[in-house]
Amino acid sequence: MRTETKDGVTTWVLDRAKQRNAVDRATAEELAAAVRAFEADEGARVAVLYGDHGVFCAGADLGAMAKGIPNRVALDGDAPMGPSRMVPKKPVIAAIEGHAVAGGLELALFCDLRVAADDAILGVFCRRWGVPLIDGGTVRLPRVVGLGRALDLILTGRAVDAREAHAMGLVDRVVPKGTAREAAEALARQIAAFPWTCVLNDRRSTYEALDTTFEQAMRRETELGMDTLASPEMIEGVMRFLAGRGRGGTFE
Repeated sequence: MRTETKDGVTTWVLDRAKQRNAVDRATAEELAAAVRAFEADEGARVAVLYGDHGVFCAGADLGAMAKGIPNRVALDGDAPMGPSRMVPKKPVIAAIEGHAVAGGLELALFCDLRVAADDAILGVFCRRWGVPLIDGGTVRLPRVVGLGRALDLILTGRAVDAREAHAMGLVDRVVPKGTAREAAEALARQIAAFPWTCVLNDRRSTYEALDTTFEQAMRRETELGMDTLASPEMIEGVMRFLAGRGRGGTFE
């Protein structure tokens, strides 16, 4: 894989054409390290995960496993696909061309948002070979699409095209074939341009609310909101509003 930076957006590119961007142990380690580097870089705000050569990711590299080089599987530490157990502190967007299946679907679910080409295919294809979801698929998929739809995909392993994936909320944007990376990076730049303390705190509150009671979640939202209200960015934003900028749905 490789990491590219342009216009303030960090893009991680899976680049294993012969393996349809399937992730072996070395690639998983590289991807996990890239996520940690992004987290540590205070100047990096939003990242994009993209698969080159017209395929997002075909999952774990079963060929490498057959040769006696399995991905890491343990209860602690990094996941088999690398970063899929992590919850980054900053937004990550998946740019999906072609197939995002099995572990590739789990990598897409690791991201906050998913931008898919109109010919993209998603699914739990590992169902066909008895390979389990072990990179967050059974955890994240129900949170994204709901229990019923998640079980449909998990139990049947069927293919889901971009249109159906968008209808069920599995992907957030559908764009013409060949433009997923461009669209995802444009979305990343848009998000990165917002007052940053508010973006991070609202995002954090949303994730933390998934794992606590309603009362605790409301309290935490207020705590993080108070932190945002005290930030210079919020005060500057209010002044822009009072000056008439950003009204009527514009992004000034």
